[in-house]
Amino acid sequence: MSVVTRFAPSPTGLLHIGNLRTAFINWLYSKQNNGKFILRIDDTDEERSRQEYIDAIFKDCEWLGLSFDLTFRQSQRADRYKEVIDKLIADGRLYPCYETPEELELNRKMQLSNSKPPIYNRAALRLTSEEINEHKKMGRKPCYRFLMDYSNIAWQDFVKGSISFEGNNISDPIVLKENGNITYLLCSVIDDIDYNISTIIRGEDHVINTAVQIQMIQALNGTNPLFGHLSLIKSKEAKISKRAGGFDITSLRDELKIEPLVLWSFLSTIGTSLPIKAYDNIDDIIKDFDIKHFSSSPSTYMEQELQILNHKFITHLSYDAVQSRLKDMNIAKEITEDFWLSIRGNLDNIAQVIDWYKICKQDVEAVNVDKEYLRVAASMLPEGPIDNDTFKAWMSIVAGHTNRKGKDLFLPIRIALTGGVSGPELHNLLPIIGREKILYRLQK
Repeated sequence: MSVVTRFAPSPTGLLHIGNLRTAFINWLYSKQNNGKFILRIDDTDEERSRQEYIDAIFKDCEWLGLSFDLTFRQSQRADRYKEVIDKLIADGRLYPCYETPEELELNRKMQLSNSKPPIYNRAALRLTSEEINEHKKMGRKPCYRFLMDYSNIAWQDFVKGSISFEGNNISDPIVLKENGNITYLLCSVIDDIDYNISTIIRGEDHVINTAVQIQMIQALNGTNPLFGHLSLIKSKEAKISKRAGGFDITSLRDELKIEPLVLWSFLSTIGTSLPIKAYDNIDDIIKDFDIKHFSSSPSTYMEQELQILNHKFITHLSYDAVQSRLKDMNIAKEITEDFWLSIRGNLDNIAQVIDWYKICKQDVEAVNVDKEYLRVAASMLPEGPIDNDTFKAWMSIVAGHTNRKGKDLFLPIRIALTGGVSGPELHNLLPIIGREKILYRLQK
């Protein structure tokens, strides 16, 4: 069987690192097995789906270099879903339910109070024709539930190992809402069968869905794909979700300025036995990838680790590798190879090259400076070549002469040399600014 995997985001929010990790792993698995990778937009939720989020998904994937062999939207397959739903209703696997949300909640509370699992009690199956007609007269519209078979559901998960459920412990899921909207569970099964999905890799929060969907596949005479359920990525600060800010790909790209290859490197190895390192190309990531490396234990995402990895990646970028980016910043002519090689080790992201260029190559304007102090500091600048050790030695001399320390010691110098109260480390700046500009700025 040829390998076909899929990534199926719902356009109800921005892509975040959790579902992007799933996308990467499915892509890597398909490429390693010479298979196909499909993008399916799960947009059956008409109330929450937004075109802006669909556009953002494609923009993020293009930026990351995440390619697809086929893309489609579930909203374009309504006729196919209706065909299958009609068949399942005729087969008795879908049945109508007329309970109100309040009635369902009351039943749930009664079950819990009696120490029973809060699953649907199948009261709809016991309705008489008269009761159904009465509900219809009252204007109630039914939802439809999938009738679970009370049997054992088991599969060999290639991440979590052997998994099994008893069908009588799973509530009959709603697959068709009162308003006619189809839910994720059945649509996904129909698509997976129609598009010959061979392997489904997703988060462990879908394990119970898999148990349900295996019975749906059997009801449609389909073949079960291979399943792998990854442990979830967690954060110490907040739950990672579409509604939690700071974890979305847009923020990582536009605010933290994380490089695409860094995200590939980070998300394809977090949660594995492999060390997290900054790869130079995707081919090496594919070569090292192995689904067996992934642990069943949860992984903790820390933004600082991603930023550190981004810094390490940039420190090894050649001048040729960044030239197109410099052109986009309109500073390609001003940034020489020597300048790039001098500053790349001090960059957290490539966009910071602009700050270094302005500070080191352009005039700066300092206000409210202590002119007398700067004059004294200028006179004590050590002789000889300016290197990364110069600043420490210089401040030691100035401190001994003026009895200043902390911000009082270095902040006036930073303002005079850079025009601001924050920025790159001064010990890294001095060699690039050079002695002539240092003295000029201090004395100006």
